[in-house]
Amino acid sequence: MATLENEVLADQGVRISTATPADYFALLKPRVMSLVVFTAVVGLVVAPGDINPFIGFIAILCITVGAGASGALNMWYEADIDKIMKRTANRPIPSGRITKNEALGFGLTLSFMSVLVMGILVNWFSASFLAFTIVYYAVFYTMWLKRATPQNIVIGGAAGAFPPMIGWAAVTGNVSIESFALFAIIFLWTPPHFWALALFKKSDYGAAGIPMMPNVKGERSTQNQIFGYAFLTAAAGVMPWAIGFASTGYGVVSALLGAVFIKYSYDVWMMPSDSETNAPAKKLFGFSILYLFLVFSALLVESIIARVMA
Repeated sequence: MATLENEVLADQGVRISTATPADYFALLKPRVMSLVVFTAVVGLVVAPGDINPFIGFIAILCITVGAGASGALNMWYEADIDKIMKRTANRPIPSGRITKNEALGFGLTLSFMSVLVMGILVNWFSASFLAFTIVYYAVFYTMWLKRATPQNIVIGGAAGAFPPMIGWAAVTGNVSIESFALFAIIFLWTPPHFWALALFKKSDYGAAGIPMMPNVKGERSTQNQIFGYAFLTAAAGVMPWAIGFASTGYGVVSALLGAVFIKYSYDVWMMPSDSETNAPAKKLFGFSILYLFLVFSALLVESIIARVMA
């Protein structure tokens, strides 16, 4: 019966959605979202003061939904280039499983609900910060920066660096130099992370007309900038210790991780331009994810231990 009804509707020109819950979940960019949520959790846990566990859970849930909403709006707007790039061609919109209008409605609904609930149940400062982050990523970065300048990921990277500050604001109702230190780690980490990806996905970005650094300035310039940003990333990593926000133990761990980050970046710097394998870039890209996870894990573990021992 259901099949017959679908056939009748199709004959009348009515589109029958074939989307599954998994397709809508894919719109949220779960792999990207997971790291964003983790850094937000760290920001919330390490912030001074206490928060009711239930309210803390609501705050993280709202940040999670807001991050997912940003991903859905990003896929809605970038459906044209996602269809061209090999690594994104099977996403729900370019593959035809979800329409652009469905993705837009989904993203806008999640955006509105995440901000509203955050404001009512947590505080309006963190809710406003969440709203700003969604707009920054979905409008400022996705609709303008990404297609306008090879510095897209540098400026746009701030969107991915805001979540720990939002988590911090959920507890304190404000931001501080310590929360800016968390922001700086992610902000300075973002260019070498994504430019490493751009080096071995250069043809993909070129086909889609995205002005990523290797396509516009060349591979050698990109390699130079990756190496330079590696030092800035390593310095930002030890900043929580340097400003007295974290212990010497954290300082040692972050310094060692920073040294490894620099070593991988050095290998990229030494990589011949127009290399066919791009193996060093792939290794740096993989380690960069581990680096960010371990640095924030060290802060999280240290904070939990300090609270238990208090």
